[in-house]
Formats: sequence, structure tokens, C-alpha cells
Amino acid sequence: MFALSEEHRQIQDLAREFAREHVAPGAAARDKSGAFPADVVQQLGELGFLGMFVPQDLGGAGLDVLSYVLALEEVCYADASVGVIMSVQNSLAGWPILAFGTDEQKAKWLTPLATGERIGCYALTEPMAGSDAGAQQTRATPVDGGYRLDGAKMWITNGPQAGICVTYANLDVASRHKGVCAFIVDTTTPGFRVGKIEEKLGLHASGTCELVYENLFVPKEQLLHAERQGFQVAMATLDGGRIGIAAQSLGIAQRCLDLAVAYAKERKAFGKAIAEQQAIQWKIADMRCRIEAARLLTWRAAWLKGQGDRASAECSMAKLMASETANFCAYEALQIFGGYGFSKEYEVERLYRDARITTLYEGTSEIQRLVIARSTIG
Repeated sequence: MFALSEEHRQIQDLAREFAREHVAPGAAARDKSGAFPADVVQQLGELGFLGMFVPQDLGGAGLDVLSYVLALEEVCYADASVGVIMSVQNSLAGWPILAFGTDEQKAKWLTPLATGERIGCYALTEPMAGSDAGAQQTRATPVDGGYRLDGAKMWITNGPQAGICVTYANLDVASRHKGVCAFIVDTTTPGFRVGKIEEKLGLHASGTCELVYENLFVPKEQLLHAERQGFQVAMATLDGGRIGIAAQSLGIAQRCLDLAVAYAKERKAFGKAIAEQQAIQWKIADMRCRIEAARLLTWRAAWLKGQGDRASAECSMAKLMASETANFCAYEALQIFGGYGFSKEYEVERLYRDARITTLYEGTSEIQRLVIARSTIG
């Protein structure tokens, strides 16, 4: 029988206790106000949940990918907005520096990310470079001592609050992905500014925005990995990011199931609890089956990633299955709630909105299917 280790159980329990006591109570209010959860993020940093892969001597927790997945699901069960902040901090901002950075870069940039002193973001997407990530138009021009960046990014999670930004720019736009470089950008640098703040369907407490680079100088010491190797950094990072979104999706899906079960036991129709109706029972059964399957796919992808395996197909399978499951469970939970589910008075309405993004960011479901198919066909 598959079972988590005692250490993994302890991490899961710690995250669950924190999330339900400190994250969940303010979720509805943050959804209405759109306020960034700075106090909760600070607490996540104190617990080590913002630098779960970062070595302890650099201020992190020094844990494995499965530990991260377990903790992230619990945080997202309470509030997916808080969870995606945690996900980006770990997998999109911190991980590429840990995996591809020099010792000097790790020492300088990872500690403030791991402790939560500075928020991190990942700037890849552009107006004309979403699923086609190789079509980067942001330019990197070599200058004395470094590079000049010019261009704009969009849909950047954590962008409004970020102090550290892993940015991708192209030395030669005509070369597409072969000219892409990755940079560590300090957002206090002249020439960097936050553009339009997006108003979104869900995840209201998570900031998403446009980032603008205008004659921004980046020292050569902040080139991540090597010239023209940025696309490699981006794609490897997205594998881990997809595991994070799978965990987020699981948190949303599990919350939907738990709320649906509790409501079905209380709600009466035709003289008995609707939980006794076969139509409702089948919905609940389907929700549980899909969640369990998606969770095992996610745990397997996390384990493989932790072993040093690229595991691109497995990461895509986990992300595809979990995100589709989150949307399925949100739909069915709202259906079980009936008209009440359509009201903002009930949490399931927020879950329905928050779930929708999971099949879009970190690669759409269509892109995941392409990755999986190409890995299968060869």
C-alpha cells in the first residue's frame, strides 16, 4: 500500500493546521477586496513555505518536491490566491536560480525569496508569446558590463509586489527560442515599471499585471545560466511550475468535494437528504475518483522531479488531470448546491471562479496534451 513517510505527514499536517487556522478565515474578505495577503505571506516565509527547495544555509527549508506539493495543496484548499503566490515564489522564481544560478547568484537572491523578504515573479508571457513561448519580442541588447532590456510582459503573477523577477528576453528575435536569455532582475532598477493591473475572474488576492522594461540595465552577473540558453531555463522551470498548479488544483477540487458532501447531507428534498439520491451520489463518486487519480499523478510527478528527472510528460499529465478535475469538481459542487451555489454568500461560487484559471496558466490543457502526445509518439 502506498503511504507517505512520517516526515511528509508532518509537513502535510503543519500546512493543514496553518492553512485552516490562518489562511481560510480571511479568504472571502480578500476575494472581495482584492487585497494582497502580506501578513499571511510573511507567516508562510517564517514557516519555510516560501523556500521549500532552498538549502537551509540559504534561509530555506531544504525539502523535496513532494513536501512542497503536500503543503501547497493544503494552502490552496484554504485559499487558492495565497497558494499561487506560494507556488510562484517556490517553483517559478526560486527554483530556476537554484537549478541554474551560480553560487554567488544563489547566495544573493535565494535568501530574500525563501524568507519572504522579497516577492518573486517569472516574466515569460508577452502579448504575442503565450503558448508560443519562443516568440519572445522583449529585446536584450549587449552593452558594456551587461545588457539593456526593452519590451513588455503580461499576465505576470506576483508582478505588482515583486522585488525579484526572473525575466526572459531575446538577443535575436529572428532566432526565436535560440536567442532567448534568462536574467535575474531587481525591480528597483531604473527602467522597470509595473504596467496595467489585471482585473480577473478569480484569484482576486493574487496580483497579476503587465511589466514594462525601458532601457533597463542588467549587469552581466545577473545573466542566469548562459547566453542563448534562456529557453532551456524557461521550459525546465515550467515543468516544476506545472506540478505546483496541479497541487493548487487538487486543493480547490478537494475543497469542492468536502463542501458538496457536507451540503448534500444537510439539504433535504422530497423528504430526505439529497445525499441519499443516486444522482447526487454519482456526482460525489466521480469527484472523488478524479481527485484521487489526479493526486497520485501529481505525487508521482513530484517524486520523479525530486529524483532529478526532467519528467516533462509526467508533469504535464499531472497538471492536465488535476486542472481538469478542479473545474469538473467546481462545476459539480455548484450543481449540488443548486441556486445557493450561484450566490456569493457561499464559498463554492469563489471556488468555481478560482478553478477556471488552472487549465490556462503554466500552459493550457491543449499544450499539456501536445507535450504528452509528443512524448508518447516520439
